[in-house]
Amino acid sequence: MARYLVTGVAGFIGSNIAHALVVRGEQVRGIDDFRHGRAENLAGIADKIDLREADITDTAAIGSACRDIDFVLHQAALGSVPRSIEDPVSSNDANVVGTLKVLEAARAAGVKRVVYASSSSVYGDTPVLPKREDMPCHPISPYAVTKYAGELYAQSFSRVMSLEAVSLRYFNVFGPRQHPTSQYAAVIPKFVRSILAGEPPVIFGDGKQSRDFTYVDNVVSANLLACTAPAENVVGKVFNIAAGKNFSVNDLYAMLQDLTGFRRAAVNEPPRGGDVRDSLADISRAQKAMGYKTLVEFEEGLRRTVEWYKREFARQPGSSVATV
Repeated sequence: MARYLVTGVAGFIGSNIAHALVVRGEQVRGIDDFRHGRAENLAGIADKIDLREADITDTAAIGSACRDIDFVLHQAALGSVPRSIEDPVSSNDANVVGTLKVLEAARAAGVKRVVYASSSSVYGDTPVLPKREDMPCHPISPYAVTKYAGELYAQSFSRVMSLEAVSLRYFNVFGPRQHPTSQYAAVIPKFVRSILAGEPPVIFGDGKQSRDFTYVDNVVSANLLACTAPAENVVGKVFNIAAGKNFSVNDLYAMLQDLTGFRRAAVNEPPRGGDVRDSLADISRAQKAMGYKTLVEFEEGLRRTVEWYKREFARQPGSSVATV
């Protein structure tokens, strides 16, 4: 039985990883400061994991959390491109300083391997598709800069600090437990919440911008594969984690309309600063190095996500689901 530490364990991706590890019967420790993570994301497993409420920038807390751990799955971050533009200093503190402290704590504790959650945003708005890991990175937003800095730290620790580290570049992850109400929420939960409330969603720009939407189960699988893949295949390297297909925002809304029966036109607003136009991943490197594959395709993941939000929405007092 391996021992795992999940940072950001009460967040969207972290909680999905923790649930999967508990189902597998692994020993799980989680750390979260609960500024953005939610206790309800850990419903059913909170009493089955070693849960610690602390900030990853707290040197003593993260040092203690890394003791007697085999693998660190570092998901904790201050997400959102718009938020990073409004407050780049906080993004840097959480994502760069926090990541550095996680890596140093893991090295000092003798952790076998750290898997770092990076982002496709590091590629920037280069027109070449699909994105390959050997392409130059041109991050646009402060958020993207922080994620790229984390990758460089992970590579540095792998090369000169005797710590195995792997970086995974996530592409537009979605699925259950993704929070829909924040102004910084991702497009799919925001769209679904609007539809279920009977309100037309907002599309920034013309809606023709495309994304490689990646269901969360695929990301969970990638993290676990990255822990045990041969060191020569993965350590000190970066990998795209995606579905390898892209859909426009307009396509997304049309599919959600078919799934829900909601037929009102979306509201278009001006494009947001810092957003890339198109995104599509080449996932062949991850497939060859660690046996990664798309377990759940976009359409099926979207169906599962809508059903999950319907159940969550129905639990709220006075709620009703729009069907026209």
